[in-house]
Amino acid sequence: MAGLAVAVATGTAAGCSPLPGPAPEGSAPAYLGAETTALKDGLVEVALTMRDPGGVAALDEYGRCAVARHALDTGFGFARHLRTRIGREQGGVWTADAVYMMTRTFPRGVSRVEARQEVKDCAARGVPTV
Repeated sequence: MAGLAVAVATGTAAGCSPLPGPAPEGSAPAYLGAETTALKDGLVEVALTMRDPGGVAALDEYGRCAVARHALDTGFGFARHLRTRIGREQGGVWTADAVYMMTRTFPRGVSRVEARQEVKDCAARGVPTV
């Protein structure tokens, strides 16, 4: 438990970490696509691709924006984040896939998405919702 506290306090937790290797000077992230796939029992997988995201947080944000739009389009108002796997970088392009549980009521848990508000926030930040 002490190791976790040290990792979070120093900003080395996966959600806070910069990706390895420097992004090209002055580059902005490019959103190359996000695809949602319904699994089973209300689970949805989001597969996404970005160029020069600058950090894990940008990949997570893109996934949240995509799942928020999916939630609204399919009649759900909320989602709960279950996991994200970051793929290997190739030529500045990163991939990730995340799994969310879709719900019609505000879910329990730590990482929750309120779809209507998230879509508004994504638009304000310029992050596509697919």
